[in-house]
Amino acid sequence: MASGICSYLPELLCTFPSIDNNLLRAFKKSVDSGFKSFVRAYGDTLDAAVQPLQWFLNWLQDLFVDAPWILFLLALAAIIHFTGRNVRITIGTIVAMIAIGLIGLWEDTMVTLAMVTVCTLMAIVIGIPIGILMARSDRAQSMVNPILDVMQTMPSFVYLIPVVMIFGIGKVPGLIAVVIYAIPPMIRLTNLGIRLVDREVLEAADAFGSSSRQKLFNVQIPLALPTIMAGINQTIMMSLSMVVVASMIGVGGLGKNVLQAITNQFFTIGFLNGFALVAIAIMFDRTSQAFGKRLQKHTEVIHG
Repeated sequence: MASGICSYLPELLCTFPSIDNNLLRAFKKSVDSGFKSFVRAYGDTLDAAVQPLQWFLNWLQDLFVDAPWILFLLALAAIIHFTGRNVRITIGTIVAMIAIGLIGLWEDTMVTLAMVTVCTLMAIVIGIPIGILMARSDRAQSMVNPILDVMQTMPSFVYLIPVVMIFGIGKVPGLIAVVIYAIPPMIRLTNLGIRLVDREVLEAADAFGSSSRQKLFNVQIPLALPTIMAGINQTIMMSLSMVVVASMIGVGGLGKNVLQAITNQFFTIGFLNGFALVAIAIMFDRTSQAFGKRLQKHTEVIHG
């Protein structure tokens, strides 16, 4: 039917116009060559710049893996109980971690926890200042939002290409790819939380002679903390989901086991490692939600 209609119409209306193949090929070649030249010129400098990150990740991973399991479990339970103040979440965490250890995935879980911890810390350190900048400047928000849109919609495998070309195979390239994938919620929710602070509260702060810095740290950030905590929660969830993809470039832990299970079609291995990832995700999710609710109640008592 379509070919019959096209026989009566100009070819331009039936065949979508496209850039000349030779021109497009030359463009792709020039971009690839330029990126490779950039990597050759600055690759060593970039490697040196991320070396402290490599040291920190290795130190934290060794700390988690080498620590006696009972001490780590007690410390983790204490941190979660102090953060969430919920006995059920604390008991659930202990039961889940014991179950992970019983199926022989304790060490891999420690590696994954170290990776997610470093990714979350990086996302907080980088994301919160950018979110604050966006909240204080509409122009900055209009510039950063399209970048965040690309970061959130770009297929996660695409992040691995430039990272591997620059840094090669290893933990740090995987860490960088995970942070790029997981940081947008941190930035967006920080921006949103600060922008949602009641104007009357800000006017009261102005009336008391607060400077912009004092308003930010004494009023806006405390009131926006529940929303910022939601951003941290989402960052953790996205980091865990990206760990499996990042295992393709040398990130160990549970993600590597899942990838091997997919390659070799081992259903049980994949399911057990998936269970461990789900347990970690639920543990972090419930804890951060409980902490966010505590912050919300605290701000309601003070400012309500």
